[in-house]
Amino acid sequence: MKRRKFITKYSYTPWYRTCRRVCEQLILPFTIFQLVRTLFIPTVFDVLLLAIFIAIAVSIYFEIV
Repeated sequence: MKRRKFITKYSYTPWYRTCRRVCEQLILPFTIFQLVRTLFIPTVFDVLLLAIFIAIAVSIYFEIV
């Protein structure tokens, strides 16, 4: 019978943890800026970029990534 290996946030490599921490700090200001920009000058690119930023923020918040 195989043992299951559980993945914790401490089992990742240090560069990945550092990159994730930086993304956690920067995604919210980028998302808010993009939301304001999309409200004033809505283009297809702005809406797609806002959707990508929201998806990244939600995935980081729920620890999917």
